[in-house]
Amino acid sequence: MSDYIVRATAADGMIRAFAATTKDTVEEARRAHETSPVATAALGRLLTAGAMMGSMMKNEQDMLTLQIQAGGPLAGITVTADSAGNVKGYVGNPNVILPANSKGKLDVAGAVGPGFLTVIKDLGLKEPYSGQTMLQTGEIAEDLTYYFATSEQVPSAVGLGVLMNKENTVRAAGGFLIQLMPFASEDVIRILEKQIAEISSVTALLDAGKRPEDILEQILGETGLTITDTVPARFFCNCSKERVEKAVISIGRKELQSMIDEGKPIEVNCHFCNSHYTFTVEELKELLKRSGRDCV
Repeated sequence: MSDYIVRATAADGMIRAFAATTKDTVEEARRAHETSPVATAALGRLLTAGAMMGSMMKNEQDMLTLQIQAGGPLAGITVTADSAGNVKGYVGNPNVILPANSKGKLDVAGAVGPGFLTVIKDLGLKEPYSGQTMLQTGEIAEDLTYYFATSEQVPSAVGLGVLMNKENTVRAAGGFLIQLMPFASEDVIRILEKQIAEISSVTALLDAGKRPEDILEQILGETGLTITDTVPARFFCNCSKERVEKAVISIGRKELQSMIDEGKPIEVNCHFCNSHYTFTVEELKELLKRSGRDCV
């Protein structure tokens, strides 16, 4: 498998850990949305986080949504993921161009701007779980670290990275997510903090050819790392013309009739994968008939 997520434990279960390589996933998103380098980096980081967090869920029907609503020129990011490693997402403004930041890197924080991170987990219960925190840096990894600590009360370390080629294709992408269980000892916490502080950037590790397993070994090897399983990851959108038809019908008979009266085909775009669906006037008339039957 090209892109995948590793799930692991360490320190006799005191730590649970995830790491992922997502180059193809992020490149697929870049192609679909024709994102600029900084938009690709921002979306790619959140896609990687979404894939890892999605793999934390247990049931096939469980769905995770990550939303960044912020005031920067990127105009927000939305990502959804399931428990099987399928992830999709989009940015509000895919064409953002910004100068490099003070470190000579893509200015993801400047593109994102100040705002909020919202995490929604639909676990098949009566109401989805929703948590929201203020963005701390706009760099996304640090914002998720803060979210886990404050909203879920789980001390965590999150690292995310996307490295671009000069021709604006994705060279490397991936990340890690490490969480301390409530019964973690002080010694384990101290070792983990030391290893996290010494690690180089995620992009440097990936560019050096490190696999997700290698990254976790570097961070957690001293504490007895156990790889439990791997999950394929991919950019996948489940949109289809049939699903879009239902969305068109849901706008109401009055709006449908107005479209028909204009006598022109309509085009509906999927936000998540940028697929285009065209409906002729005859197809709209058929949808109007179906909406009438549905109302009976």
